[in-house]
Amino acid sequence: MGLILARHLKPEVESGICYGITEVPLSTGFESEAEAFISGLPEISAIISSPLGRCRRLAERVSAARMLQVQIDPDWREIDFGRWEGRRWDDIPRAEIDGWAADLMGYAGHGGESVATLALRVSRAMEAVPDGALVVTHAGPIRAALARSGTPGAWEAKVPFGALIRL
Repeated sequence: MGLILARHLKPEVESGICYGITEVPLSTGFESEAEAFISGLPEISAIISSPLGRCRRLAERVSAARMLQVQIDPDWREIDFGRWEGRRWDDIPRAEIDGWAADLMGYAGHGGESVATLALRVSRAMEAVPDGALVVTHAGPIRAALARSGTPGAWEAKVPFGALIRL
């Protein structure tokens, strides 16, 4: 059965804003998007969610529909971008963005987490996921899980809102 990763649904946040661990509201279309998401969901054995509200709300909707309890696991939260959180990507100093690009895995000059730290968290979390579970999470942890599973180009993968990815 494997593992099913799901990215949360679209948040109500201005385009171009950096939001990793920042709590942001879901779009006004959440209810109808959640219904469509649930109707396309295969059979699952468990529900695990990031603690961030944009994931928890979707996980709770799935829980009500599938009669399964939600397990919150902080290891599935999005990367912490430190002082970049809530800022426009265009307003982040170019030297910092260049530093991150030069050392994607190790850079933590923003005062938050490095991608390597995110990858370690996700690797640990994957060890605890039961077969057939749905994990409601974010683009960063999904990319980390894809990288851990050996998917080529995992760190550059496009992960749309509401995407379902089987591993």
